[in-house]
Amino acid sequence: MQLVARNESAKRRQQVMQVLHGQSYWLNRFIAPEMQQALDGMLAREHYDAVLFESSLVAGYRVPPGIKVIIDQHNLEHEILQRTYQQEGPSLRKWYNGREYRLVKQGELERCRGADLILVTSKRECLALRQALPQSRIEVVPNGVDIEAFSRDAAQPETAQQVIFTGTMDYYPNTQAALYFAQHCWPRIRAQVPDATWQIIGRDPPPEVQRLAKLPGVTVTGWVPDMRQHLAGAAVAIAPLQIGGGTRLKILEALAMQRAVVSTSLGCEGLELEPGKHVLVADQPEAFAEAVIELLRRPELRQELGRNGRTLVEMAYSWERCGAALLEALEGTLETRGAVCS
Repeated sequence: MQLVARNESAKRRQQVMQVLHGQSYWLNRFIAPEMQQALDGMLAREHYDAVLFESSLVAGYRVPPGIKVIIDQHNLEHEILQRTYQQEGPSLRKWYNGREYRLVKQGELERCRGADLILVTSKRECLALRQALPQSRIEVVPNGVDIEAFSRDAAQPETAQQVIFTGTMDYYPNTQAALYFAQHCWPRIRAQVPDATWQIIGRDPPPEVQRLAKLPGVTVTGWVPDMRQHLAGAAVAIAPLQIGGGTRLKILEALAMQRAVVSTSLGCEGLELEPGKHVLVADQPEAFAEAVIELLRRPELRQELGRNGRTLVEMAYSWERCGAALLEALEGTLETRGAVCS
């Protein structure tokens, strides 16, 4: 707890300093002089055709002319900040997130504009980015899942009435989703299904998430060595996200394990899912809770959604398919091509 407090205090000091200097905390957080020196040395010693940056937030380093720049956009970072800002009530935090959103959007688009190739995870993001960068080359490479590793053993039974939420728990969209579900949905579910249990699984849960373990039926595990064991035993997986970007691996992993999923529209955006066939989608807390209750009470519906979800992942989101799309996009950087959203 003391380490968390020290880290949070250091973060706040850095944020204040960036505000005083008129700069963005997020655009500067991942840029280090030591990294630039290491990159300069590598590029001076050996020939490279391209440098691939994992997210625009780390794409602020200098690269010599003649070397292709590729940015792999797991999310549109400014979009997450915009959604966070929109969710906040009037407060200093809302003002700060609005400020960061505007600065990050400007910086993110500038970095993407200088890239030879931008990779995004969905057609939705491709079209959104295209409006701002009509001349840029943007390719869709979906997030994928290892369908061999994430494959449910039919011999492992479900834990009756168990709900599961997975993800890195110190990631704010996941923290906010867990708190939202706990406040607005879990009491309704427990009132209708008194023996329902809820597992919150993922590394580094902040104190506010850890405190949810005091609620009836709730377990907060923190990091686990193998998420698959917990997914295989769950009856229902949830994605009650109110904030986020990209596409959610937690949903793809749950579908690969033939788990029934309840998600918000934002939680499953960008994925080629059909509500009612692959997942149940609900945006109001009452409807979300009722969808979970329905699945807990109807094993045949859970099984149907699980089968359909597994088939979809095999057809569209396997590592083999996504890897092939990535290789095709990377090979294309050596050619001069027009802007596309493929």
